[in-house]
Amino acid sequence: MAQGHSIPLIDMAKIFASHGVKSTLITTPLNAPLFSKAIQSSKELGFEIELIVIRFPTEEVGLPLGCESSSLATTNEMKEKFFRATTLLQPQLEQILDQQRPHCLLADTLFPWTTDVAAKFGIPRLIFHGIGFFPLCASLSVILYEPHLKVSSDSEVFTLPNFPVEIKLTGSQIPAFLKKKVETEFTKLFEASKACEERSYGVIVNSFYELEPVYADHYRKVFGRKAWHIGPVSLCNKAALDKAEMRGMEASLDEHECLNWLNSKKPNSVVYICFGSMTNFTDPQLFEIALGLDASGMEFIWVVKKEKKEKEEWLPEGFEKRMEGISSGVPMITWPVSAGQFYNEKLLTEILRIGVAVGVQQWATFVDVKQEASVKMEAIEKAVTEIMVGDEAEEIRSRAKALREMARRAVEEGGSSFSDLTALIEELKSLRA
Repeated sequence: MAQGHSIPLIDMAKIFASHGVKSTLITTPLNAPLFSKAIQSSKELGFEIELIVIRFPTEEVGLPLGCESSSLATTNEMKEKFFRATTLLQPQLEQILDQQRPHCLLADTLFPWTTDVAAKFGIPRLIFHGIGFFPLCASLSVILYEPHLKVSSDSEVFTLPNFPVEIKLTGSQIPAFLKKKVETEFTKLFEASKACEERSYGVIVNSFYELEPVYADHYRKVFGRKAWHIGPVSLCNKAALDKAEMRGMEASLDEHECLNWLNSKKPNSVVYICFGSMTNFTDPQLFEIALGLDASGMEFIWVVKKEKKEKEEWLPEGFEKRMEGISSGVPMITWPVSAGQFYNEKLLTEILRIGVAVGVQQWATFVDVKQEASVKMEAIEKAVTEIMVGDEAEEIRSRAKALREMARRAVEEGGSSFSDLTALIEELKSLRA
């Protein structure tokens, strides 16, 4: 129940509906307006898609009323209560499945209990992880073979075992709960999700085959998992309104003001920086980012979460007067912080070679207010400069553009993602026959 998971799941529902099958989204009251807006254009096109709103059990676990998104759980204690609350949704889901009897249930990996609920009604459960084949394979390699436990320290480098290419990591880039067994509500869900994955029908991946063919084959053949690539699902949004206002939280900056400013700049000259709704950087780290951007000399738009105070205390003196592009509210991640982002960084920088690493070495929780600035302004300035005007900047940009065209072809009729989704739908229909 976070923007980075909810938005692609909404898009998946829209894509299924566009293939002529009925899609039903289940959400809670706080999130319902976002879901409702996002599917409006699909409904207007005549696609069969509906929304069911269920109650989120905040009171039962001691959360404030309306705390129905993980980004609103701002302390570790609240996170624990939030994860516990998600497990209490089971009775309401059972009632919906009993009434609707769908061909399948597609649920996020952090709802592992849905596998047993679906099985109770003879319905196959599909899992959505939120990551692509490369990080799926990398995470399985770490979980199954535990290479991080065979090194003497967190700073020692190890190579991912049973992996198609040589990928090196350190222990510090691995989640703490995989190194030291600590029982929390999240680790309970994580362990349950591992067990349920083997019993589920398969995995839906928001990626396309041409992006990571070796890892798609590796995941299916070596790890023996059924999986379908149907992405990038965001490309189902054709209209400008669907791409902007209907996705994520509302920005404080006027859309036309932002576009007018961008149109006044030279092509490929503006940097976009965003860390999403979950990441909570400390003021010292935000200060270093601001200094690094300023020192790079590049023009940029930086999306930050607005605090409830008149002035952001971490901003360098005169920063807002010199820069025109700060706004708030759009989800996106640009350097690894947590979850599978360190694996994604390897894919972008070493395999696809369309990114530049800023140099983060430490895996962290999304709620970690104790950390000081782990990345200094010099590293930020270097990375921004390298990707914008460095020796390989044009090659990086060219490779990224080529992948964009591949992605567009993948979701068109006859493309790899379109065909995989069509095959999945036919397979699910055949199970009912």
